Amino acid sequence: MDIAATLQQHFGHAKFRPGQENVIGALLAGRSALAIFPTGGGKSLCYQLPALHLPGLTLVISPLIALMKDQVESLVARGIAAARLDSTLTSAGVIGVFEAMRSGTLKLLYIAPERLMSESFMERLSRTEISLLAIDESHCISEWGHNFRPEYLRLAEVARRLKLHPVLALTATATPEVARDIRGAFQIADADQIQTPFHRHNLALYVTPVSAAERLPLLGRKLQKFRRFPAIVYVTLQQTAEQVAAYLAKAGLTARAYHAGLRDETRSEVQDGFMGGSIDIIVATIAFGMGIDKSNIRAVYHYNLPKTLENYQQEIGRAGRDGGDSHCELLACGDDTIVLQNFVFGDTPDASSLRGLLEYLLGQDDEFDLSRYDLSHTFDIRPLVLETVLTYLELDGHIMPLGAFYTGYQVRRLKPEAEILAGHTPERQAFLQRLFAVAKRGPIWLTIEDLAAAAQSLGEPRERLQKAMNWLEETGAAQIKPSGLRHRYRLAGDPAQRNVAVIAPRMQQQFVERETTDAQRIEQILALASDPACLTRHLLRYFGEDLAEDCGHCGSCLETSSPREPRVIPRSPAPAFTPENLAAMQELEAENHAALQAPRQLARYLCGLTSPATTRGRLTKNAAFGMLANHPFPFVLERVEKLSSENGGVLSW
Repeated sequence: MDIAATLQQHFGHAKFRPGQENVIGALLAGRSALAIFPTGGGKSLCYQLPALHLPGLTLVISPLIALMKDQVESLVARGIAAARLDSTLTSAGVIGVFEAMRSGTLKLLYIAPERLMSESFMERLSRTEISLLAIDESHCISEWGHNFRPEYLRLAEVARRLKLHPVLALTATATPEVARDIRGAFQIADADQIQTPFHRHNLALYVTPVSAAERLPLLGRKLQKFRRFPAIVYVTLQQTAEQVAAYLAKAGLTARAYHAGLRDETRSEVQDGFMGGSIDIIVATIAFGMGIDKSNIRAVYHYNLPKTLENYQQEIGRAGRDGGDSHCELLACGDDTIVLQNFVFGDTPDASSLRGLLEYLLGQDDEFDLSRYDLSHTFDIRPLVLETVLTYLELDGHIMPLGAFYTGYQVRRLKPEAEILAGHTPERQAFLQRLFAVAKRGPIWLTIEDLAAAAQSLGEPRERLQKAMNWLEETGAAQIKPSGLRHRYRLAGDPAQRNVAVIAPRMQQQFVERETTDAQRIEQILALASDPACLTRHLLRYFGEDLAEDCGHCGSCLETSSPREPRVIPRSPAPAFTPENLAAMQELEAENHAALQAPRQLARYLCGLTSPATTRGRLTKNAAFGMLANHPFPFVLERVEKLSSENGGVLSW
């Protein structure tokens, strides 16, 4: 069957969208490819269709459970053998996926990139015929991208280690610089980068400057008056999602909040209601919509400023996938920049914490393992930032990752012991009986708190116990719950180059430079919002695409006044730093919290930014937490450092 017939039979389309056939042709010819299509441009088909023509499994790396769930359900409804592995699956569901992998009946498997750090899963992949590796949101691999995720950098190494070829990298938001990084990582030829125009003629972009006080009533009036439904309203904070949804619901609109703080079942209920048409308006943080295939969204409102132009492009791209006219409006308020900038500056680790972490890591034996969770709390560095530190050390050749493993397991037998043992050799039966005996017995679960210690007591290699756990789960003999995730590393390179006094300042500078770059991205949003010229041309120029003429249908193009003046983005007056603020800070200092000793730690806390140490110390309930959240982080940090220097480096006022 040729690909046109597959397109018609399995996906119900008579013809390909622009770029799809070129990507599919490259993959079926055995060449890796990079597909840069705008949101709604049909990226998923570029690996879903080849999967049906290739002999083995297509492994899809995807960052969000919502995306996996939606796409797998859609494929299964078409009679295509697809599955996902994520934290929401039941034990029976996981067992079913493993069985389909082993039997070779599964055609597409969706996983998160973090799963590739699991030694047991990597071992399963090594026994599976994989014909294609597809990586969605591949811009995450690039430090120049807007959403750099360290775990994505390892995908290239995993692909090489498992000899996965070809590779399809997909993204909707790659600038020319990011595209170059992706091609280099996966050895994709320039000619096999297939990019389609970002310009969506059916999307009308508008910017409405508004004060913080007027924004919510304005949004309510617009939704009531124009009733462009279904609609998505994007916000920055979870609490804002709840507040806006409640306001709209009180006004008689069918609106619900969607964010990561909701229970899984609530998020599923809201998503299903929106997809099914019983909910007209979703008020969501940025996670909603990635991979959600709802074609008839008529409006996207940005209640808060988006974090980056990449985010903005991706989020407005969720409107009008059916080709119908759709409205995309940014309610521009300068007050939002404080929150966005504080998130950026708050991620940079304190210099002393970073140095302590590096001394710990580079002072290990040649091979070592660690708990990222424990290190995050010990050095008060956020988990994502900690992982970035480890990635920087990998890229600089100081450490080499050796995979991840769990230290402990809980085992719930789903079959009688006699049935589990039946059919095995006497030696294997004795081994399994000893394995069960060494576990701590509870009413339901057997617990092995330390697999290495259990292996030593049994006189067996740890690997044999690990394989036994895999076998029990894969065969449905037991439900397995791992615990105590740890990652293995090996020191690498020239020991003389592991000079923390040199590495620490250089890495600190990397974080500062990234901080500066991310802060500039916020200024790029403000530049778009205030630009009186064609909004569509402004946005597309950022992605390396030039329109021959103005779009003619955005808010700027429809402006009747001449000459058009730059928009003035309202901003509330800067709040004063009061004597009451100072007194509260003095009281906080007198409490002498270990989590607030460094200036950057204290500045983060006063701006309402949590850290592992403040969360563990339950300090977020203190009245001083977030006391200066309406002040720019650099101002707060400068204030803290000035007061610290006036007291000989001791935070005392």
